[in-house]
Amino acid sequence: MPLTFDLPDQPRYMGDDAIAGIWQNPGFGSYFTDHMAVANWDRQTGWHNDRIVDYAPVAMDPAGAVYPYAQEIFEGLKAYRHADGTVWLFRPQANAARFERSAHRLALPELPAEDFVTSVRRLVEIERRWVPGGEEQSLYLRPFMMASENFLGVRPAHSVLYVVIASPVGAYFTGGVAPVDIWVSTQYSRVANGGTGSAKCGGNYAASLLPQELAYAQGCSQVLFVDAAERRWVEELGGMNFFMITTDNQLATPDLNGNILPGVTRDSLLAVAPELGLTPHERPIELTEVLTRIEDGSVRELFACGTAAVITPIRSLKHEGREYAIDVDKATHTIPLREHLLDIQYGRIADTRGWMQRVC
Repeated sequence: MPLTFDLPDQPRYMGDDAIAGIWQNPGFGSYFTDHMAVANWDRQTGWHNDRIVDYAPVAMDPAGAVYPYAQEIFEGLKAYRHADGTVWLFRPQANAARFERSAHRLALPELPAEDFVTSVRRLVEIERRWVPGGEEQSLYLRPFMMASENFLGVRPAHSVLYVVIASPVGAYFTGGVAPVDIWVSTQYSRVANGGTGSAKCGGNYAASLLPQELAYAQGCSQVLFVDAAERRWVEELGGMNFFMITTDNQLATPDLNGNILPGVTRDSLLAVAPELGLTPHERPIELTEVLTRIEDGSVRELFACGTAAVITPIRSLKHEGREYAIDVDKATHTIPLREHLLDIQYGRIADTRGWMQRVC
């Protein structure tokens, strides 16, 4: 039976003035809405006890299996307020499908896509007052699933908790889109062949944190990882996919080899690229190719992409004591790509692919 995620009899609501105050400077992930969607799963009952509850801490026993074994997954997507006041989701079915795949890889129960979308839609519908309408503002949604059984043995958990929380967020770049410097890590790896690289799980992000700190020490904002086996092939950043644009208008990104997260933004950019005069290519990309082509000028733009920032231009790659710089002032496609996708999400141009889903 499909889940419904019903509202409690006496829900709690923050006042409109308080919400409006948060909108003035929401930041990213600093404030949370009044409610959250919750469901439980166990081996005997399956998915059950789906509901909308007041936002509150999640009580977990110290013996919870998620703590030592990190059996958990999550997603990230946004709700957008259009100029006419309506609220829309961007490609929630794509996030739902990835959530199912991540669950399978982490030996978690697969939440049906229909139930995933219902949970997100219901929460946004109930929290529609929280969806801001400012420039590049949105309501960020964080569904996650984790083992909730209390036991110390190593095996897939027999009980699981699913939660969706929501947070109003502002523009990722408060002073305009800012190009970043990236440090290339050939010492540390994010994932390895046969691992969890294509799943959206916390362990992948935890593995990127030490290299991220090293990137900061190099004066860089992020780290670019290469493959663990040969230290040769470009994979992705700590939390974003990697793209390059060549002088002959090729838009290239590493192919999905099992080590790379299949980003929804990544897939969307590949789809819209021809509309902006670019030919998309998914293929293995050697680090030496990227560095050499930056130097000879045949790669003219680099960027990273993800739900939070949409597109982040890359100004330089730092590797083994050298800096390989892009002349970002001559970039012609990165910002138009970003604006094109934002125009679809905010309803400023026609959605010809049926990506947007109206909530209320």
